[in-house]
Amino acid sequence: MGSALQFEIKHRCTRTNARVGVAKTLHGEFLTPAFMTVGTKGTVKGIYPGLLKQAGCEVLLGNTYHLLLRPGPDVVESLGGLHTMMGWDNPILTDSGGYQAYSMADINAVDDDGVTFKSILNGEMIRMGPDEAIDIQNKLGADIIMAFDDCPPSVDPDAGPITQTRLKLATKRDSSKNAEYDHAARLRSSNERTVRWLERCKKVHKRPDEQSLFGIVQGGTDLDERRWSAEHIAAIDLPGYAIGGVAVGETAAEIDRVVQFTAPLLPEDKPRYLMGVGYERDILSAVLSGVDMFDCVLPTRNGRSAMAFTRTGPLKLKNARHTRDTEVIEPGCDCHACDPVKHGLATVDGQGFSRGTIRHLFTAGEMLGPILVSLHNVRHFQRLMLDIRRAVRDDDWLSFATRWPVAVDGLPGELRGRLGL
Repeated sequence: MGSALQFEIKHRCTRTNARVGVAKTLHGEFLTPAFMTVGTKGTVKGIYPGLLKQAGCEVLLGNTYHLLLRPGPDVVESLGGLHTMMGWDNPILTDSGGYQAYSMADINAVDDDGVTFKSILNGEMIRMGPDEAIDIQNKLGADIIMAFDDCPPSVDPDAGPITQTRLKLATKRDSSKNAEYDHAARLRSSNERTVRWLERCKKVHKRPDEQSLFGIVQGGTDLDERRWSAEHIAAIDLPGYAIGGVAVGETAAEIDRVVQFTAPLLPEDKPRYLMGVGYERDILSAVLSGVDMFDCVLPTRNGRSAMAFTRTGPLKLKNARHTRDTEVIEPGCDCHACDPVKHGLATVDGQGFSRGTIRHLFTAGEMLGPILVSLHNVRHFQRLMLDIRRAVRDDDWLSFATRWPVAVDGLPGELRGRLGL
């Protein structure tokens, strides 16, 4: 496997495991480290596809679970596939639906053959296993597809930093009735099941010359289980590999520990994808560990609630202090909201939309508000990746730290020392 995706590492950091590369698919290429903007239901909410390209997006992500529920994979296929439906002729990745089974654990049941869950739309019971997950993604037609995996609680629900009640309920359903929850046993069963499911996914994959299948490493925060999973998943030859089951309740320190340990265990010549991460600081830390791909809903989800990301930290634009604020979201930003003229969208005074104007749009329930902040946030994360790639190539982390305090604040001391900060 692997002919549908070529991956080449162009530069390596001299101080860390960070690297810059390029991934080539049948629908074009994207530079790594890459942040994939999420289009859950076949669209990035409120944003025309051409604007995403102007914002710097090179690869998007779609959600198998939600597209299964509506409009359904057969409908997507009949409409020309996900690229046609999304109006996007660049690379697309689809997840397998396994995480949704995990995150909606109070309405599911897991066994060795798959997951049975209740539709959030009409209550219908739906069955999904590795065969179904791959068949759905074959019909959706994304360039990169994810194996169906079993995602357990990352930490013991009774002992972790948060109470993961829904996850504990699902785990108990997966064991014998009235059995006490055994986190170590749950991690091992998840790992073994994920390997078996990956073997099945590879066997039933009908379009390996067009779609690249990635395997997923699990293991929670147990490093022994992470090592076992990485060794067994990487033993199956695939175009790329992912680290799953992080950023689902752990502390930032725990995420660092897991990613720093796991990433180097994955094949050096294949792209490494950290699923569901995240904030700027977490992305930078993972890049320094050798991760190449990221995705998260934060830019657009937070954009729709008037929270804007900036290089110095987030802005809550609904706050009353912005009522008469004439500043753009972030001076110097070249996004559609801060610098529309750059994108051929002339304004009366040649300036961007002020914070006060955007606050009014949200207060009045106008659609333009969420669109503008989402576009700003999307561009923010693309600018972050652009500057990370530049810092790796130029070995210039001091300048990066000056430009991106939000990304370097809170980095582990050991990493800061290696970067000379």
